[in-house]
Amino acid sequence: MLLEGKTVIVTGVGAGLGRECAASALREGANVVMAARTQETLDEAAAELDPSGTRVAPVPTDITDADACAALVATAQERFGSVDALIQVAAFEYVFGGLHETRLDDWRKAFETNVLGALTVLRPVAEAMKTGGGGAVVFIGSQSMFKPALPQAGYAASKAALLTAMYYLADELGADNIRCNMVVPSWMWGPPVQMFVEGTAKQKGISADEALHDIVGDFPLARMTEDGEVADVAMFFASDLAKAVTGQHLMVNSGEMMR
Repeated sequence: MLLEGKTVIVTGVGAGLGRECAASALREGANVVMAARTQETLDEAAAELDPSGTRVAPVPTDITDADACAALVATAQERFGSVDALIQVAAFEYVFGGLHETRLDDWRKAFETNVLGALTVLRPVAEAMKTGGGGAVVFIGSQSMFKPALPQAGYAASKAALLTAMYYLADELGADNIRCNMVVPSWMWGPPVQMFVEGTAKQKGISADEALHDIVGDFPLARMTEDGEVADVAMFFASDLAKAVTGQHLMVNSGEMMR
């Protein structure tokens, strides 16, 4: 197992990618500290992923709250003894519309969460990793940084800013043996996208399979990447298999950008 004996913090644990990252980390042998804003969501995920409760710790956390982030890291250290990896999934995605339709407050919230929130949780994580001799930070990006799909310029811009920050963080934190990388997904099959596809199918009067084909039909792999497949790549970056890899981003998109 890639993460045997390690402690991994996963933020944004909900119905999609965050939950799959927690599940993947557990499969790879890690102890997992799960963060999200809602205690009920965390408790449900913890009960499902580790009914014994021995390898998970659910901690309600708003990543824009410095005190909450410090408490999250303290819990990881007290419960499991270290912080070896951070999988930073928590994000604000709901920034839709063009130049004149998008609410500027939504742009601000996207940057506040996706960039400043990521830095806020990273500060205590980096201190804990430095004390422990190093660690791995995995940010989640978005292919929308490179290729417009939905009208989400504000979200894409915030993820692009995080990618740029990642390069500087990799350089700064490398002296403490802390690696920083980014996984860049595109469409991911999971509950949120399934709802989108089914809604699109209903709106167009076609089947869900047809709506899905309209999205992925010309991808080289002719299918949509699953949340869990993106999570598995995040585990690679978190593991010692990537111990000489930092300052990199890897696209997990079923080859979409080749078209």
